[in-house]
Amino acid sequence: MREIYLVTHPEATHVVEGLVGGWYDADLTANGIEQAERIATSIAARTPHRETALTSSDLRRTRRTAEAIAGRLDVDPLLDPGLREQSYGAAEGLPVGTIDFLPLPVAGDRIRHHDGVTGSETRLDFATRVYAALDRVIERGAEHSVVVTHGGSATFLIAAWIGMPLESLGSVKFKLSPGSISVLRQHDLASDRQVVSLNEVEHLN
Repeated sequence: MREIYLVTHPEATHVVEGLVGGWYDADLTANGIEQAERIATSIAARTPHRETALTSSDLRRTRRTAEAIAGRLDVDPLLDPGLREQSYGAAEGLPVGTIDFLPLPVAGDRIRHHDGVTGSETRLDFATRVYAALDRVIERGAEHSVVVTHGGSATFLIAAWIGMPLESLGSVKFKLSPGSISVLRQHDLASDRQVVSLNEVEHLN
């Protein structure tokens, strides 16, 4: 059996400051740091110490969350830039609404739509990168894995886990709260890939 605990980083400074996130290297707030410890406590109660593979986005808000988990599990996190949030290019770190962009169309080729912001990713760029990151997590071969990432990235990690084709992702969104845990599982017998739980947040209380 293989289990993946998918963690979204808790409260980050760019959110409370009203700044565009993406690859902007925001930190956790003081509240987010406390939430990271609660996440670590929950993960440590469910996964074997020293035997769990921990992989994280390399951005500060996810890295600090992973470090809290690593301390409880006595493992070293592997940092993978492929797990980063969608890039918003030149808009990153600026107040929300500062730069004009072309919103996603209601219909049509949403997966390849570009918002017109220099350096930003399309959904196809983003999803292709995240799908490859999940492949690397699986290639580590661990029965128990923890992946620390971002809300948007987590949507595509779940989509990759259940085998959704890239072309089908134009309108897909799993609503995941900051600091959430979702559990993915694959049984040995049938090899079905399950979404056991989605957006657990009880541990934050």
